[in-house]
Amino acid sequence: MKCSSLLPLLLLWLSVLQAQKPRARDIGIPFEGTPGKYNAITDVAGVEVGYSTLISGQGKNILGKGPVRTGVTAILPRGKNNNPVYANWYSLNGNGEMTGTTWITESGFLETPIMITNTNSVGVVRDAVLKWFVDRHWYREDFWYTYPVVAETYDGFLNDIYGFHIKDSNAYEALNTASGGFVREGNVGGGTGMMCLGFKGGTGSSSRTVKIRDSSYTVGVLVQANFGRKKTLTIAGVPIGRELKDTLNNILKLPPASYRQEGDGSIIVVVATDAPLLPHQLKRIAARVPIGIGLVGGRGNNSSGDIFLAFSTANPSAFQREKFTRVEVLANDQIDPLFEATVQAVEEAIVNALVAAETMEGVNGNTSYALPHQLVIDLLKKYKRIP
Repeated sequence: MKCSSLLPLLLLWLSVLQAQKPRARDIGIPFEGTPGKYNAITDVAGVEVGYSTLISGQGKNILGKGPVRTGVTAILPRGKNNNPVYANWYSLNGNGEMTGTTWITESGFLETPIMITNTNSVGVVRDAVLKWFVDRHWYREDFWYTYPVVAETYDGFLNDIYGFHIKDSNAYEALNTASGGFVREGNVGGGTGMMCLGFKGGTGSSSRTVKIRDSSYTVGVLVQANFGRKKTLTIAGVPIGRELKDTLNNILKLPPASYRQEGDGSIIVVVATDAPLLPHQLKRIAARVPIGIGLVGGRGNNSSGDIFLAFSTANPSAFQREKFTRVEVLANDQIDPLFEATVQAVEEAIVNALVAAETMEGVNGNTSYALPHQLVIDLLKKYKRIP
């Protein structure tokens, strides 16, 4: 093979390496359970993830000009195919928004992609999804209605959030670039300007595979993590936040005085599975998400919007407008491994977001610092969680 023909493959390989941030397991953090191939929500066959990331400007916040630190995340349960999935949702604390949930509760189906952005951009992203449907002829009928699912967390500490920088084109970019396979984490998409448990947070993902009798199933999770207080940060059972509190105050430049109180923020969690579950069972899955959040130090603070959605890609013929249909259903007595997988994947997805995120300076010099990897490893060794 000629060198010239190898060059495109080499460039592609280098671009993948550059895109990949370190993950929790890469730096030695231990977790329970067996992950899928990508250790991401896309390990559930057919699920696609896409992003639009906006980073520009620095210094003083000038309304409408920046600095800009925000974005949009898109999750498509069956890729770019209109085939609704069984779904349900759960809220630990409701100081947040996820549109379209009342119809999910009523109908039992998720009929649209799931979009995640910043608090002030829910409306524009929702409207953009409807326009995208029209452009793609998502619905074949002449008459149709739909309720796009758009969730949010608040990035105003780093982002010119009242500058309304998210446009239709950003939602289109997230949707059109969605793909399976490797999922980028940290300062990307809707997670770009987010903070978590006292450090830079953002987007994270993880998965677990389980065997129930003679069948294997996958549970995949994607989080937009923007919640919690540093003092409660716990990794692999080690009180990282408490141990690092004084150390970090001595070595890091403290952020300027701000209206933002420690612990303010939210977390959105999306759980996907290929296990054949009905809507009431998926609500049970979503209700286990807080256990995983609690393992890393989340407490469901008053100001936190903790909203979770779970869907199943099984039973592809379940959604019918006129025909009767038959579906396969997992017995409730067999569901415990999926509960455990959900808890494990949520915990790791949040830590993946923390590990991948990089220090970011935003509006008015406000700075959110990355989790110090080496200090975390030293503490895991101190507590004998790793050799």
